[in-house]
Amino acid sequence: MISQLHYISQESRLSHEENIARACAAGVSWVQLRVKDKPLEEVEGIAQRVKDICARNDARLIINDHVEVALKTGADGVHLGKEDMSPAEARALLSGDKIIGGTANTFEDIQRLQEAGVDYIGLGPFRYTATKKKLSPVLGLAGYQSILDQCKVHHIETPVIAIGGIEVEDVSAIRSTGVFGVAIASLINFAENPSGIVQALKKELAYG
Repeated sequence: MISQLHYISQESRLSHEENIARACAAGVSWVQLRVKDKPLEEVEGIAQRVKDICARNDARLIINDHVEVALKTGADGVHLGKEDMSPAEARALLSGDKIIGGTANTFEDIQRLQEAGVDYIGLGPFRYTATKKKLSPVLGLAGYQSILDQCKVHHIETPVIAIGGIEVEDVSAIRSTGVFGVAIASLINFAENPSGIVQALKKELAYG
């Protein structure tokens, strides 16, 4: 089952491993390891250490971009950007029970990913975020509403996860557009009280 709250790792004053351990302790159960601009061997080492952290905390681990790392480490799945391997290629390499997510910015992206059989779709950005270098056009609430309305018309039921600069107070309105859940990075990674943030997000998502 796809979680309504996706946590995305990043390096801050802490490493990926430290931030993920902190997020798991705060109550997240879905972790996406998003390592950019590092050699593949280093990504694999981080992924293996993070897999152990997730296993101890009963959290699912999704690897961003690197299908081969997900395969080698036995992660629960992958998240594929627009310029990454196709979902079909990833599915051919990974076993059928592995989770495959994809990134979308338009309804056409969603159609393509749904036809490719992904398990969930990360749709964004909601607003400007410094977390991503190549930022697609900002959607805002109106953009989400328009795209989710088109999904209803075309009977697309793949879970859509909103992403991009989301704050706790945004969640209720975003959910009202029809999205399934939200993905959070900086809000948790830079929080003085990550447990408080996670609990507030779960409450807004009507979690559980």
